[in-house]
Amino acid sequence: MDPAGLSPAPAGAEALFAVYRRAPVAFVRGQGAWLWDEDGRPYLDFVAGIATCALGHAHPRLVAALQAQAARLVHVSNLFRIREQEAAAARLVARSGLERVFFANSGAEANEAAIKLARRWGVRTKGPQATTIVAAEGGFHGRTLGALAATGKPAIQRDFGPLPPGFRHVPWGDVAALETAVDDTVCAVLLEPVQGEAGVRLPPPGYLEAAAAVCRDRGALLMLDEVQTGVGRTGAWFAFQHYGLTPDVVTLGKGVAGGVPIGAVLARDEVAAVLGPGDHGSTFGGNPLACAAAVAVLDTIDAEELLDAATARGAELVAGLEQVRARTGLVEDVRAAGLLVGVDVAVPGAAVTEAARARGLLVNAVGDRTLRLAPPLVVRAAEVADALARLEAALQAAADLAEVAR
Repeated sequence: MDPAGLSPAPAGAEALFAVYRRAPVAFVRGQGAWLWDEDGRPYLDFVAGIATCALGHAHPRLVAALQAQAARLVHVSNLFRIREQEAAAARLVARSGLERVFFANSGAEANEAAIKLARRWGVRTKGPQATTIVAAEGGFHGRTLGALAATGKPAIQRDFGPLPPGFRHVPWGDVAALETAVDDTVCAVLLEPVQGEAGVRLPPPGYLEAAAAVCRDRGALLMLDEVQTGVGRTGAWFAFQHYGLTPDVVTLGKGVAGGVPIGAVLARDEVAAVLGPGDHGSTFGGNPLACAAAVAVLDTIDAEELLDAATARGAELVAGLEQVRARTGLVEDVRAAGLLVGVDVAVPGAAVTEAARARGLLVNAVGDRTLRLAPPLVVRAAEVADALARLEAALQAAADLAEVAR
């Protein structure tokens, strides 16, 4: 037994940093919304790589694109044109209404690039004092140092200081606080349109529109972190499209390439123009393999009408959860944006997660009593119903366990 009270690691695991609380299961294959472990046991996947596997597992269009691209060309330098990168960028531009794209390898890297972009924009347009970025308490933007400084979660910042300065946090949803915070020293406001890691917290009515107005009036950029919400997750290509606004900058990651590492920054042309050759870059960002995957994902979402599917399956999931609430009293609140769903429960979230896994359902606890559900966009109505039955049984099991513990 080690000092932390954990069992000895399985053979091979000792070579890894112990930065994840890993469940005692290893998956070896997947298909659609299902995963199978080493023993051949199936699981309904309502985590989807934390909202990453937009097309589920082993989707034939994505598999074919990866196989074909790997056989042609995996990587070249950004010193040369990359046709697959240009194709992916053109699709993102067409779907977003923004005009320029920079490719990175992850959402955190995209946010780091956006931070640099915003500060250069502020200095060039407002003056050398305009380098502060306003973000929301409870927001999550990544674990690299700049993104971590922007993240409004002191608990995950502890002992990693000094963090980069120049970030100001305001309460989520508080328009008055935002108006006060955005002064002449501010170059940008960085918000998630839905706070995913905080438990799928939706913006209060009018909040994002007010943030856009404040930024417009004060000469600051509105930057939306759509790493979790982008590329169809909420039933629109981007969550901002539900609110009738177009931000200055959008960051993406997770679902863009269906599980292949990628990140992207989308920006208005005049904003992107403040960065020139040598101002930013990425060795692997936008390589042919990742961009071929992104093209396949974007085209498949269109071809299979997965935006509509996300809306319909999300509504079914919410309706089913409300029925579980009525039957058991173990669901306290449900918040949803398409297929990104937060569920507050009356029992410990970790216990529900374990009980669900024991019943062949994968869910994610993002708080002591909050679950996050983010199944693939290809999930079927029958699979939603199946997941609801398994989750209800898991909730009841967790409640029984808590009663025994008393």
